[in-house]
Amino acid sequence: MYKKIAVAYNESEEAQRALASAILLAATLGAELETVTVMTKLPSYTAFASAGDPSLVQVLEKDRMKFYDTLHEGARASASAHGLVLQAHTVEGSAVESIVALLRSRRADLLVIGLHQRDFYIARLWSTVYELAQHAPCSVLGVH
Repeated sequence: MYKKIAVAYNESEEAQRALASAILLAATLGAELETVTVMTKLPSYTAFASAGDPSLVQVLEKDRMKFYDTLHEGARASASAHGLVLQAHTVEGSAVESIVALLRSRRADLLVIGLHQRDFYIARLWSTVYELAQHAPCSVLGVH
């Protein structure tokens, strides 16, 4: 049924649960597994800090890339433990637009998203989840 499963992935507990569910589903179905991570921008105050030390932006950018590399290594290790090879993708820009563009270009059949359960952040999350569900070119599975 699903040949290519994508997971909206970041460092949150919710994304970790989504990845765990997607790994089990992909292993069961013999599907390909991919993650899509939307990189956060460096804070705007970075511009002010760089006035004092012009190399600061390069250091922060390097740390940001290392963070995402480490995050993806963990996801690959989890998938590998179940006999899967995971492809990790990092995108920039609007979360919804970037994820939808990747889903289209990779021809994903299913997007797995972790859902928040415990705080007022839910209103913002639901707007993103709802927008993804409306624009995704594939089925969307929300995981608690």
